[in-house]
Amino acid sequence: MLRFEPVPFRGDDDADYDAVMLTSANALRAVDLATSPLLRLPLFAVGAHTADAARAAGFDKVIVAKGDAVSLRKLVLARVKAGELDASATLLYLAGADLSRDLAGELGERGLSVVTHTTYRMAPVAGFPREVSDAFMANRITAVLHYSRRSAQAFLDTVRADGIEISALALPQCCISAAVAAVLHDAGATKVVVAARPDENALLEALSRTLRPRPE
Repeated sequence: MLRFEPVPFRGDDDADYDAVMLTSANALRAVDLATSPLLRLPLFAVGAHTADAARAAGFDKVIVAKGDAVSLRKLVLARVKAGELDASATLLYLAGADLSRDLAGELGERGLSVVTHTTYRMAPVAGFPREVSDAFMANRITAVLHYSRRSAQAFLDTVRADGIEISALALPQCCISAAVAAVLHDAGATKVVVAARPDENALLEALSRTLRPRPE
């Protein structure tokens, strides 16, 4: 699967940022901002989970999008249109090494300057622990959660390498978005469930619905 690995973050104390932007709570896991002047800036968070992580890190002014990069881009541009953010503002984007969308480029085309700092990467893990593979084979796992296309593909690669693809894909696959679900559909999974919104709360709600006993 994928393992979280921090990437050293060296903040530039002389940099003049107008706001911070996050598309994943993981971006804050590897950085210590306890005394950073960045905490005084407004922070644009992709969704509620990321917003909670930002507040826990010490950000006071957190502005929350609807759970995906498209809504985050619209939110930033709406603040520009409302005059709450300068049209040529500089945003610090704390992000992972693998991005599914060029959010910085899209905002750059609208006149904003986005400085991207990579603070973590998700590295592939070779194979499941033996007890996990055995649990799949013994039908002791009831469902699988998928948060990204990349982690879904890593899951498929792992179950194929471990020889448990049939058992694993027979389970309900709960996906955070239709784009993630497409990876599982293409692999032959038939019990694919998509969250109502692209955020963790909606994904867990989808899992709950999937596991709820059906009335006889």
